[in-house]
Amino acid sequence: MERLWTKPFVTLTIGMLALFTGFYFLLPTLPLFIQDLGGSQTQVGLVSGVFTLTAVLFRPFVGGMLDRYGRRPFIVWGLLLFALAMYAYDWVGGIAALLALRFLHGLSWAMSTTAVGTAITDIIPSERRGEGMGWYGLAMTIAMAIGPMAGLWLIEEGSFRAVILVATGLSVLALALAFAARTPFQRSAERKPMKLFDRSLLPITIAILFLAVAYGGITTFLSLFAVSIGVNAGLFFLVYAITITLVRPIAGKLSDRFGEAGVIIPALIVTVAALIVLSMAAGTAGVATAAILYGLGFGSAQPALQACALRMARPDQKGVANASFFTAFDLGIGLGSIALGAVSQFAGYPALFAVCAGSAALSLIVFVAAVRGRLTNSRQAAGEEVVA
Repeated sequence: MERLWTKPFVTLTIGMLALFTGFYFLLPTLPLFIQDLGGSQTQVGLVSGVFTLTAVLFRPFVGGMLDRYGRRPFIVWGLLLFALAMYAYDWVGGIAALLALRFLHGLSWAMSTTAVGTAITDIIPSERRGEGMGWYGLAMTIAMAIGPMAGLWLIEEGSFRAVILVATGLSVLALALAFAARTPFQRSAERKPMKLFDRSLLPITIAILFLAVAYGGITTFLSLFAVSIGVNAGLFFLVYAITITLVRPIAGKLSDRFGEAGVIIPALIVTVAALIVLSMAAGTAGVATAAILYGLGFGSAQPALQACALRMARPDQKGVANASFFTAFDLGIGLGSIALGAVSQFAGYPALFAVCAGSAALSLIVFVAAVRGRLTNSRQAAGEEVVA
């Protein structure tokens, strides 16, 4: 069995931990900065939306170019632009300038994360892909746990400028680590038109999008829901982060041994159960139980779905597969945040999380009906044992 813990794998994973942590510094602190600039609640949403929309629009183009020109140029230039954009927040003096900066920042995010994610899949041995993606996914999970808290601490103890300077330092560290990593890439001898999307990936992309809609509901509205029932929102995210940290490496190994479907189907069922529990939660016990179940379910399903997309794509279209995964995920979060806001306003938080459970259930239905059979065929074509 080939080694997983190679120097490039470790270096890129640590680099992405630094990048994601700096990125998550901004989630709770940027709205406060916008208010200091005199911005409204509507402008807070607009500033967030520009970043996400830019990433969604550019990821397919980045994915196509990765498969044609290689990973390294987009890793280096993407991370360099990301670091420069992060530092530029310190120079922003108005909403118009901030919107322009968010466009550049979204572009750099699309370039860097898609390129590094694709390079990681090149490095991970195919027979250990589930395990490797699980460990790599921990970089974002840990960053989600510590980034917002550290960002709020920095702005309370110092200023938004302190947040930006530390985040810029982390971005430069990510650039340095990624620059030092050797990323293998073999350009296809056959010159083909650049491909932005693979139709065969549409079913798995739809399954990912429905799961991401539910995730968008969690990240956007959990804090407000927790306040409404007198529970500390930090409890959910702490329990969720601990659970997902413990479960992802195990789920990855199970995915490699029994196949992605053997992990994804039960994981999506647990995710639906978690959201149903959350919709009925009235206190600390319900929220904590939902966090454990959601960590088990979502924490297992997300990296397995990404590994599934990579398995179903052609070997020379890993960039397209990764771009499709991240685009569906970003789009699902954005659509979920917008649509579920209306649900919460007119029907309340229990109905919101019930709708999230329904969206996760649709992800399960799409996977079972339209993805599982194709995945089995892909594994058989590769000569791998398929466990029923």
